[in-house]
Amino acid sequence: MPKTKVTFENSMNRLEEIVNELEANDKPLDESIALFEEGLTLVKSCEEKLAQFEDKVNDLIRKDGGEEQDDKN
Repeated sequence: MPKTKVTFENSMNRLEEIVNELEANDKPLDESIALFEEGLTLVKSCEEKLAQFEDKVNDLIRKDGGEEQDDKN
């Protein structure tokens, strides 16, 4: 069975679900720790994806002949 690609949006939605579940404070401690751990993994994944997106945008800007702009004016 092929592995489903997890999108940035899917990860963010799952993070929101985890936060809501943890804020409800109605789970046993073991389950809360597992949710927290899943959340940390998702945060790391999202940070990596954002860095990749930023690199891609910067590459596209350079390829288009533009320079990354600083607010020097």
